[in-house]
Amino acid sequence: MSIGTVDLDGRTALVTGAASGIGRACAQRLATAGAHVLVCDVDEPGATAVARDVGGEAWIADLADLTALDTRLADGLAVDVLVNNAGVQHVSPIEEFPLDRFDLIIRLMLQAPFRLVRAVLPHMYSRGWGRIVNISSAHGLAASPYKSAYVAAKHGLEGLSRTTALEAGGRGVTSNCVNPGYVRTPLVERQIADQARTHGIPESEVVEKVMLELPSVKRLVEPEEVAELAAYLCGPASGAVNGASWPIDGGWTAR
Repeated sequence: MSIGTVDLDGRTALVTGAASGIGRACAQRLATAGAHVLVCDVDEPGATAVARDVGGEAWIADLADLTALDTRLADGLAVDVLVNNAGVQHVSPIEEFPLDRFDLIIRLMLQAPFRLVRAVLPHMYSRGWGRIVNISSAHGLAASPYKSAYVAAKHGLEGLSRTTALEAGGRGVTSNCVNPGYVRTPLVERQIADQARTHGIPESEVVEKVMLELPSVKRLVEPEEVAELAAYLCGPASGAVNGASWPIDGGWTAR
């Protein structure tokens, strides 16, 4: 079921981290709405497969390589919809957190989105229309132990999104965050062993005792639910929605 009618015919959308999970669901949903989707991912086979599926185009990039990204974006980027979704996770106490891993997460999940926003705004301004959807997290609104880099990056993304909203809203461009809880994706599945180790519990208990402890809706969020909300933020019914953060976390951040 869709939230209103989303017509993106004639629009171009770039979705990062789109080879799987939330990104893939967003690429599929925006394509259904008529957008030509650039499927951005470091996983070339995965991005190519999704691009083929949605009738879009693979945009292969390692967004954590900021030098290469700067070169690619030097002349701007002509897209009408930007979905900043790419991300990784690392679970570890602060005193043991690898410095290189912390730096990677900040590059990929905060510095790269800034560069992409910076590159797309001139085109959006020239057309008087644009939609920036930042896939943040419940961890953009609240913290959890052992996720210092992820939480820091998502909090930074929230600030970037709101600043963009203030600068761009008067020129036809909106910027919003979507804030899912734990979503049924490979990224979440790969956390289970680390969560078990850091919390000192069996892997079989991680989903119940860690991931679903705080939400009152006791299930993982589905990628398609996140994609539907992202699509709504690109449609006509959301034209006045700007600088907002939309939890889709089963009530986690209502506490």
